[in-house]
Amino acid sequence: MAPITRRTSFPSVIIDKDTESEPSSSEEEEEEEEEEEEVQDEVEEEEVSEINNEKEAEESLDPKRKGKAPICISLKKVCKVCKKAGHEAGFKGATYIDCPMKPCFLCKMPGHTTMTCPHRVATEYGVIPAPHKSSRNPLAYVFECQLGRRRTRFKPAHVIPDQVSCAVIRYHSRRVTSLEFHPTNDNILLSGDKKGQVGVWDFDKVYEKIVYGNIHSCIVNNMRFSPANDGTVYAASSDGTISCTDLETGMSLSLMNLNPNGWQGPSSWRMLYGMDLNKEKGVVLVADNFGYLHSMDIRSNNKTGEAILIHKRGSKVVGLHCNPLQPDLLLSCGNDHYARIWDMRQIEARSSLYELAHRRVVNSAYFSPISGSKIVTTSQDNRLRVWDSIFGNLDSPSREIVHSHDFNRHLTPFRAEWDPKDLSESLVVIGRYISENFNGAALHPIDFIDTSTGQLVAEVMDPNITTISPVNKLHPREDVLASGSSRSLFIWRPKEKSELVEQKNEGKIIVCGRAEKKHKRGYESDDSDDDTFSSKGKNSKSKRSKLKSHVSTHKTKR
Repeated sequence: MAPITRRTSFPSVIIDKDTESEPSSSEEEEEEEEEEEEVQDEVEEEEVSEINNEKEAEESLDPKRKGKAPICISLKKVCKVCKKAGHEAGFKGATYIDCPMKPCFLCKMPGHTTMTCPHRVATEYGVIPAPHKSSRNPLAYVFECQLGRRRTRFKPAHVIPDQVSCAVIRYHSRRVTSLEFHPTNDNILLSGDKKGQVGVWDFDKVYEKIVYGNIHSCIVNNMRFSPANDGTVYAASSDGTISCTDLETGMSLSLMNLNPNGWQGPSSWRMLYGMDLNKEKGVVLVADNFGYLHSMDIRSNNKTGEAILIHKRGSKVVGLHCNPLQPDLLLSCGNDHYARIWDMRQIEARSSLYELAHRRVVNSAYFSPISGSKIVTTSQDNRLRVWDSIFGNLDSPSREIVHSHDFNRHLTPFRAEWDPKDLSESLVVIGRYISENFNGAALHPIDFIDTSTGQLVAEVMDPNITTISPVNKLHPREDVLASGSSRSLFIWRPKEKSELVEQKNEGKIIVCGRAEKKHKRGYESDDSDDDTFSSKGKNSKSKRSKLKSHVSTHKTKR
């Protein structure tokens, strides 16, 4: 006898199993006697169409039964990405599982997943160093004869800051967006956050810190020190203003305001992203979210000239960098998938010297710090692109390095920055987006990459830092790395030097918040912002306690 269900106010639920069973035979006599009270769930295949017609006729006559169609629940495993059965995709804890029907999230190539991607094992996989691009350009000849002598032919041994020396936990009220070292004082670090605050921290004394909250009203995107006075800093913000702040007093002066009438809607609100100083010309260069370049004279603090369209109209210009040896050369990058080189002496719309094409948004573009002859860019397609000579053929990069820095939102963009102390101009530092499993804890390392070969020189991490570190800055004179992870700041030093600092300073970790106190056992991770990648659970503390106090992993290719 077929199973019988009673009619209630709830719709009937049908469960589809993986294995289909044969339907049982129907009994016509019971259907005729209990037609108004009971419904058979399983019938012969030949009678399905007839019973469906009878049900439709009954529902059309009975208005109370309208709209109560059965709900089907399937127990089959269905992928959330491609909606096909047989596999799963998405996050499991802190690990992301790719859909096999989609390209790899890391290298964007089909045929494998992120877990089996060869680039995850070695960043130099598939990277072929480009040969020396010969050029008969006279500028290249002059550069090799005169300026090129500053570069060493021998690659020095890299000194990697691999251990946390000191930190300020929950220093800012929102996530850190920019970092800048003081040009003359080796122990001063400036930091800007999403709320518009600017922090000044003496990390040698650890406890000497201050945050100025009255400078900007939203994101501080870039900061630069004044070439004439090292106690003055310029900052560009998403509120459309350039500020000039005295670090000793905290007094700030607004030098440029692109939104004098206040909020008039998103179509007219201008935000400043890219920023740099041209010391030779004495101007501050800034770029907005509509593709325009603005300049301001440092001596008079007044805007000079008209805004110039340097990228696609309506696109963000997120980066500006002046060449360290040839100030007339300006490098810009933006959301229109291009990085462009300009001549400041004759800059106007559509007059760029070169256009460096990318597949997706370009987060940053920098000239090499010593000679200015190389370029490294960071793009959202998980690629670091390197051009070995700005005087050679720039139609294609010298090499492309696969690295995980493609993110969605609520996170400061990743930027690969040169090591200013590296005479060979080959070492860059950048945070990693994809987490790695270290004894059950999901950590996001900070990578040091050799751009000449694509080799991963070192990856540094700390088991107490469970948030992503997208903002990283190498010290111009010391073996120090500053990292901004969520609302906190961390100072990294080489292990030997870090042990010497620990002997001098016992209280090297301080916690900011309702009550400032020394945090002895570890660093409190911040889950108030959206850059926390790992999930918080009851066993998180027990997992961290199993790890060592400091972890650093080096991968060296000999």
